[in-house]
Formats: sequence, structure tokens, C-alpha cells
Amino acid sequence: MAYRLGVDVGGTFTDLLLVHEKSGKTWSAKVPSTPADQSIGVLNGMMRVCEHAGIDPATIVHVMHGTTVATNTVLTGTGAKCGLVTTKGYRQVLQIARSFVPGGLGGWVIYNKSLPLAPLSCTIEADERVSAKGEIVHALDEGQLRSSLRELKSKDIEALTVSLINSFANDTHEKRIRDIAAEELPGIPVSLSSEVVPEMQEYERTVTTVANSYVRPRVEKYVRNLKAKLSIKGEEVKLHILRSDGGLASAKSSEEFPVNLLMSGPAGGVTGAVWVAMQSGFPNLLTVDVGGTSTDVALIQNGEPRLRRETTVGDVTVRASSVDIRTVGAGGGSIAHVPQLTRALRVGPQSAGADPGPAAYNRGGTEPTVTDANVVLGYMPEGQKLGGDMVLDRESSGRAVQKIADALKLTRKEAALGIYNIVNENMVGALRLVSVEQGYDPRDYALIAFGGAGPLHANALSRLLGSWPSIIPPGPGVLCALGDATTAVRDERARTYVRKFSDTSAKEIVKILRALAADASESLAREGVAKSEMRTSWQVDLRYHGQGLRLTVDVDIKDLEKRGLVAISEQFDAEHKRLFTFALSLEHELVTLRASVQGKAVSLKRAELPKGGSDAKAAAIGRQKVYMDGKDLTATVYDRKKLRAGNKVKGPAIVVEMDSTSVILPKHHGVVDKVGCILIYPDGYKPARKAKR
Repeated sequence: MAYRLGVDVGGTFTDLLLVHEKSGKTWSAKVPSTPADQSIGVLNGMMRVCEHAGIDPATIVHVMHGTTVATNTVLTGTGAKCGLVTTKGYRQVLQIARSFVPGGLGGWVIYNKSLPLAPLSCTIEADERVSAKGEIVHALDEGQLRSSLRELKSKDIEALTVSLINSFANDTHEKRIRDIAAEELPGIPVSLSSEVVPEMQEYERTVTTVANSYVRPRVEKYVRNLKAKLSIKGEEVKLHILRSDGGLASAKSSEEFPVNLLMSGPAGGVTGAVWVAMQSGFPNLLTVDVGGTSTDVALIQNGEPRLRRETTVGDVTVRASSVDIRTVGAGGGSIAHVPQLTRALRVGPQSAGADPGPAAYNRGGTEPTVTDANVVLGYMPEGQKLGGDMVLDRESSGRAVQKIADALKLTRKEAALGIYNIVNENMVGALRLVSVEQGYDPRDYALIAFGGAGPLHANALSRLLGSWPSIIPPGPGVLCALGDATTAVRDERARTYVRKFSDTSAKEIVKILRALAADASESLAREGVAKSEMRTSWQVDLRYHGQGLRLTVDVDIKDLEKRGLVAISEQFDAEHKRLFTFALSLEHELVTLRASVQGKAVSLKRAELPKGGSDAKAAAIGRQKVYMDGKDLTATVYDRKKLRAGNKVKGPAIVVEMDSTSVILPKHHGVVDKVGCILIYPDGYKPARKAKR
């Protein structure tokens, strides 16, 4: 029997989902993360989930892994010392950048510009030039280059980036520089902009490739270390890493192009949420992944997550496809505090993390966190164990929250509810970024909450947004791991193609798009993906002629062949109207053509729950004093494993399971559907709007 393992490493916990490939049966586990070496937590979790399933780890043939190694490397500033080779005259490309200052009109007053990932002292120039059409204007001076590389060698760089002007049109010089660098700087990994992101705009291409070099040594070390440890536990274990766009990359590709992994961890949750919600009949979703350190949110339209052409981590923005996920520092470990100046309660973004963690973990943490507030409010019942085996220290939680109560002259419960409400508002702010600010009404979407802490806040978030139902999927704490285990290998190819519509034709565009798809298909074929299992999608970046802004639209290639360029211009105009309320009569202009090829995802069967009546009393296991909406109440506690399809859980209620806890507020109820999702609605709810499909 063969098994595959989905692994999601978070800031606080590492979640694992074991899947039997033939039957679809699953087992889950949750273990503390090990920030010093994430592979230790992965191996610990692997042993635990195999113990639960009663199997030999050697029967695991495929590990699919969402990792935060690349993300954390950028956030903590612990990446490699990078060297950079530019075209002569463009040495300051990273320093000049785009002159963008975040914030309002006075943002420049307080904005501290971060240093480039490749310092100017480690940047050298290559005497060469290629035209925008790919013509060699000035041949590479190899003697000058070798001399500059020898100088760079004395600065102990750990990675090298080569980003030359117009290399997207002709990569001859970049490839030659790589060969020379291998001789002059042996053992130093080299990243070429023509391979990492072969698109126009020299700054975006350069900063993306430098970011690739910056995280590459650490990612390489981690992936190789993990592969070595996995090989000890099982023979011929295939390892794939989740990409930022929700697809899987091979271990080799992950080592060479780690910039595509910057949003690896959060992308798994979105993939898992789509898979679960589609089975419940909800193609339009707002996803909320609440972990110990942060909350990640995304919007799903017609069963497809929205993708961005840029990925932002901290203050680094790179040109790499990713699921449109917005992150806010609000999670179970977020620390509440009262600043001396304002005397107003704040929650996050600082986090207690996994070590020492919230006070409730009894690992030395003393600061009040969101988890501690939930404990004080009674939302995590007596006797519940976090992750199945961690006993919560309720007295320590009370002492921690009391600090906030004393500072604000409130009761302990009032302080805890204040923490709960404020963190909810922080999460709503992130949800507005992917909905309201993108032209989408949250009332047209259901809200699916997961992560260890997501179900604790789902009902409250839906109430604030008007997004119904609140969906609590089975195993919400390990849904990211489910997404890792149920996604497929993916690759993409892009080409800069700046042409006004009057200077090209649909036939020419189709020809290029199919060629790009063929290149991406070859990559998947090397991973053992059968051609019959490959699914191809196409996109183009468009703008009005003379406009700087460009928008990405999907391409129906058969419609493009049938109707011509109007097939994509109509989509662009509609998207422009949605975002900016108007369209222009100017001629359209192509910028980039792109093809994405994805293999077939694993066919995982979700067993349907046995049917039961509306009465859920058979699943009730106790009563719990809670503090909700400013009142002391008594909530019924339910064991989720005992719930049946059709059961109606009336609030106030708490539903417990191994990896999470769900809260149903007063005047609300939860209905269990056929696949085990809890759908939470207000009492007497009637859809006020017709959902968009």
C-alpha cells in the first residue's frame, strides 16, 4: 500500500495529513514547529501520523510540503550575501528602484527605505549591451568581467545574480557570464534573470532575481537536508514543494528557483479550502487561515483563486505568480498590549510564536495573547487538549489577561473580549483588501475559516462582513496540509511581447502561447506527468497604448482563434471598469504572454457523514460557561466526531475536535452538511443578495 503525505509548516505548529492513495482515507497530526530546523518538526510529525495510522514510514512514497523557509529568510533578513552583475551604466538599478513610498502624502517623513538585498559594494558592471530586439550592440568584454569577478570574490559573497539590460530578448551574455563565474567563483550558485523571470522592466527583473539568490542557499540547504532525512525513513520518497501560485515544484526546481516559494505556506490553505468548499456547493469564497502568528486571507471566484503577478513579503516585492493572499499579524499568538502614550488596546503584530508561545502553553510565556483571551472567555472548554495532547494552563492565561484588565480598569472577561473583538477587526481589514478594495462585495461570498484558530473567530467575522455561511471544514487545523496533499505539479512559461493590436494578430499570439505551453509541458513530462493529465491555461498582460498600468486577463485560446483580438480586449475593458469604473477608447497593447501547465491532482474521496436528524443532542458532551457579546452565558459543548449530516447546532455552542475549536455565537446556528462541514448562519437568515457565479 502506498501513501502520500501533505505537510504544512507554520510559525507555531506543523500540520500533517496522511492520505492512502487508493482508498482516500486520511489521518492527521499536529506537532510544535521547530524554527531552528523545520525538518525536525516535519520528521516528528511524520512519525506521529504514521503511528496514528499504524503504518511503516517506509510506505510513504510522496511528500508534498508547504514551507516558510524562503518567507522567513526575507522577513528576518538572514539570507545570503549577494553579488550582482549588471550592464555597464546600470550599477545602481536597485538603489534607484521605482521611487515608491508607501503611505499617504506625508509617508516619506517616516518611511525608512530598507537596504537592497544585493549591496552596491557587491555590485559589478559587465561591459556589454543588447538591444530591446535582442541584437548584440556591444559584445561582452570577458577580460574586464573576469577582473571584476576576482574583486568580488574577495568580498565573500554566497550567491551571485546576473541581470543584464534586455536579457529577456537575448540571454547569450548572461549564460556566458554564468560559465565564467563558475571558473572564477567556484561553488557559488548563480541565478540568471533570463531564467528566473524573462520579462521586461529591468528593476522588477533584477530585484526578483536578486531575491532568488538571497534565499537560494538556505532553501537549498533545507530541501537537501529534508530529502536526506526522508530517505532514511523511506525508500525513494518523492519530494515536491508547494509554489506560491498553488502548484507543486520539484525539489530540484525549488532549489534553483526558490523565489517561487515565497508564499508557499499560505497557498496550501487556499487550495485545500477550494477543494472542500466545492464539495459543499460554494464556489465563491473568502478564505481565512488563522494560525499562531498571522492570518492569511484570499478570495475565490468560481472555484478559482485569484492570482497576482507580484508577490510581496515584508517590503520586498518580486515578479512571481502567487495566489492573491493578504497577511496580517493577527493570530492565536498575537500579543495584546496597552501603549503608554495612547492607553488604547492593541493586538499584534508581535507574536509569542511557538517558543515560548501563549501563557496557556505553560512554556514560560507570560504576555497576554489572543489564545489566552479565548481561554478566559471559555471558548476553549475545560479538558480540551491543544493538538490532541497539549494541556492548557488556564491560570496562566488568566494572569496574563489580567495585565490588560488592570491597565484599562476592566474586568478580566471584558479585557479578554476586547482582545477578541480587536483581533477580529484586524482580520476584517485584511479581508477588505481582497474583496471591497478589489471591487467585490463580501456579501456575495461565503466565508471559510481554518487553521488552528480560524473556527474560533469565523462566526464573528461573518457577522462583521455579512458573508454567510461561515464554513468550518472537517479538520480545519490541518487544511493547509490537505491542500498540499491534493494539489498537482505546475509550471509556467512567459515571454515579453510588446505589440499594439494593430501590429500583431490573433494567429501570431496563439502560435506563441502554444509554444510556451509546449515548453512548460516538457518540464512536467520530466516529472513523470502524462500528457493526458496535463491541463493548460493561458494569460496575457494588457494595457492601453501609452499607459503604464497593465492588467492580467485569462485567455480562452479557442475563443481567441474564433473571434480574434476582441476576445481579450473585452475582458481587459471589463476588468478595467471593475477596478476603476471606466474604460478608455485607446488602442490596446500586449505586454506579456504566459502559459501555465498543471498536472492532475490526486483524486481524494471525501466520505459522506451518516445522516441524522436536526437534533444534535447525541453529540453533546457537556456545558461550558462563556462570555459572549458582553454577557455571561452557558454554551453546549459538542464532540464533532459525533455530529451527523443534518444536525443543527444552536448557539451559544462550542464544537471541539483534535485540531481546532469552533464557536457558534448566540442567535446563530450551525448546520452539518453531507461532507461534514459546519455551515453557520444567523437565526432566520434569508439570502439578501443573489450570489455571483
